[in-house]
Amino acid sequence: MTNAKLMQGNEACTLGALAAGLEFFAGYPITPSTEIAELCSEELPKIGGKFIQMEDEIGSIAAIIGASLTGRKSMTATSGPGFSLMQENLGYASLTEVPIVIINVQRVGPSTGMPTSLAQGDVMQARWGTHGDHPVVVLAPGNVKECFELTVKAFNIAEDYRVPVVVLSDEVIGHMREKVVLPEAKDIKVSTRATPEAPGGYLPYKADPDGGVPLMAPFGAGYRYHVTGLFHDDTGFPSNKGEVADVLLRRLQRKVEKAEPVIRDYAVESVDDCDVLVVAFGSSAMSALSAVRQARAKGVKAGLFRPKTIWPFPEEPLHDIATRAKRVIVAEMNLGQLVLEIERVVGGKAPVEKLGKINGELFKPEEILAAIMGGQR
Repeated sequence: MTNAKLMQGNEACTLGALAAGLEFFAGYPITPSTEIAELCSEELPKIGGKFIQMEDEIGSIAAIIGASLTGRKSMTATSGPGFSLMQENLGYASLTEVPIVIINVQRVGPSTGMPTSLAQGDVMQARWGTHGDHPVVVLAPGNVKECFELTVKAFNIAEDYRVPVVVLSDEVIGHMREKVVLPEAKDIKVSTRATPEAPGGYLPYKADPDGGVPLMAPFGAGYRYHVTGLFHDDTGFPSNKGEVADVLLRRLQRKVEKAEPVIRDYAVESVDDCDVLVVAFGSSAMSALSAVRQARAKGVKAGLFRPKTIWPFPEEPLHDIATRAKRVIVAEMNLGQLVLEIERVVGGKAPVEKLGKINGELFKPEEILAAIMGGQR
């Protein structure tokens, strides 16, 4: 018997969520993520979980925040306009430290855009879509198997660090079908949030100010505490004191910063001696990989850096590789978003060239190859 299956990226995300312990899904159907909601509606009732179709995406993320507060692992899925509607409550989850997972299968925007076409224009929205400084983790699968693996990882990060985690997929990754060999359940690492031992004296936001993660008691289990989107002290009740706000926000930022070496994930090919480094993520990286291999066959020392963790960005490994390259090309399905972060990380050690595309069609390998060869003498 084998665990090999032919599946879509959206299906793999759903199966990864179930493997990680998903118990509650709330969502509103939206192309190109709808298959995730459909499969959750079929599978969750079989294991005693709950599926609910909400009236909109605002209600969807509100519902999963509420379910997570009761101790249930919770997720929603969306795209484009739906992700925009979720931003206020994404900020609420960040400040209240409620672990949730959001699958965003990107499409062309802004506004309704082209619902069935590919884009990667939500990079900066995923990081800064909600107002204020806030922690967030964003993972970007580059194939169908990684949809499974990174969704499991998303739940584990959410539970371990009490942060909202976004899985930033895209239309091609979500709808592409590949053969995937799923791991046995016993081989999948599954995290569960740390909870207090007894209700007495519980302080819901008491933690080491240097990035500590507070214990999280589930509502309905004998613990009484307050949750608010206002700045709050260790009791959870609002505070207007500047020093309280400063300590809280710095702790929230620090807990992700300290975890970056653990969260960090990326893939490379032929980077040890590369003169031209291509940086790409998601579906764009598939074309970039082909272009790099073709360039190598033509005698050009090209390499690929593919971040699987978009935020926090894996800057240390990229910086080390980029300092050895003569050129850096950033290929992404937008007019230049991730390239801004890469320019910062490279810090002038090599020229950074932007290769953007916004017509809803995936990069062809020859388009990226042309950019690689364009600087050759």
